Amino acid sequence: MTNSIVLDIETKNTFFDVGRDNFDALDVSLIGVYSYNKNEFIAYEEHQIEDFIESLKGIGLIIGFSINRFDIPVLKKHSKEMNLFSIPRLDLLDEIEFKTGKRVSLNNLAKTNLGLEKTHHGLEAPNLYRDGNIEELKNYCLNDVKITKELYELAKKQGHLLVPKRGSDELEKVELLLNRLPI
Repeated sequence: MTNSIVLDIETKNTFFDVGRDNFDALDVSLIGVYSYNKNEFIAYEEHQIEDFIESLKGIGLIIGFSINRFDIPVLKKHSKEMNLFSIPRLDLLDEIEFKTGKRVSLNNLAKTNLGLEKTHHGLEAPNLYRDGNIEELKNYCLNDVKITKELYELAKKQGHLLVPKRGSDELEKVELLLNRLPI
């Protein structure tokens, strides 16, 4: 069986620093992964990016939240020998937006479906890196990986996630037929 991973990356800078959609100018500070084959969470620091790219050989599915719009485009410059877009991906945000026409934050999904919250906001990651708080950055990134993994597994098990409607306490049941996926 091929390996599936849950992926999240953090960057040293933001689009505020480099200009909107300037993915090549964003620098990776940390890559967080959950490997289903190894049953472990792994943090790759910036000097280990090549190791991460090498680990993608044989990956059957990359699972994430906004990976098609952020993580994969940012990692593209590090994977000259491998087309990351050729690896099958499941982006929970894309799945929800396709069904509802709206985007939702990972934090709102986690609160609604798991009773959990993110430890930081994504725009705090560059500050954690700049301040040398690498362990806190790792914890933050791997917590986002854990939340994404749990949301994926819940959606796969029950066939849906609850999505809060903007500006109200109402919840929308969004069908996600993930049981066809390998993990």
